[in-house]
Amino acid sequence: MKPAALIQRDLLLAYRRRSELATPLIFFVMVTGLFPLALSPEPALLRTLAPGVVWVAALLAGLIGQESLFKSDYEDGSLEQLLLSPAPLEFVVLLRVFTHWLVTGLPLVILSPLMGLLLNYPAAAMGTLVVSLLLGTPILSFLGAVGAALTVGLRRSGMLLPILILPLAVPVLIFGASTAARAASGEPTAAPLYFLGAMLVLAVTLAPYAIAGGLRVSLES
Repeated sequence: MKPAALIQRDLLLAYRRRSELATPLIFFVMVTGLFPLALSPEPALLRTLAPGVVWVAALLAGLIGQESLFKSDYEDGSLEQLLLSPAPLEFVVLLRVFTHWLVTGLPLVILSPLMGLLLNYPAAAMGTLVVSLLLGTPILSFLGAVGAALTVGLRRSGMLLPILILPLAVPVLIFGASTAARAASGEPTAAPLYFLGAMLVLAVTLAPYAIAGGLRVSLES
């Protein structure tokens, strides 16, 4: 199957589950919007908390729906067909994660400037916030895909998935929030952005092999 056909298939399946796609966005907006209500609406305090709030909300929102990344394929038997296809499984899962990020992670990135303005994040630093999320959210998608592959054959895997993924996502959260905080205070942001870029390269290079291995183990067990 050609890459374009795989992406088109996954996008079509995602379009049929539009309500599920809206859930991470609604969660992201609600979590970010509740902070000014729960804390003091003082602009200086919100500006200080904005980088961490946006990144934590994006991290948690990204976990929603990760359980179903391979679940439907596992249940209807199409996952076994993917294993038997002439295309390498690592390449297939790479395209699957990319498509999943397009329909879940990218909308969060697009919506982040609005949430930043809600938290009084400086408009001049908004571009850096977006870039940090553009680098970081794909890494979170790959980490979530690894966890989804390892737990695809388990019942109630949605409860186990955050326990597996959150510890691995801590470095991404630290460097992402650090980048946004440095940009807001006018400090150089090159170092944390380089770290995020390096982690993204490692994720794109190594994660597909871990995901494919996890799927094979889940199917054999």
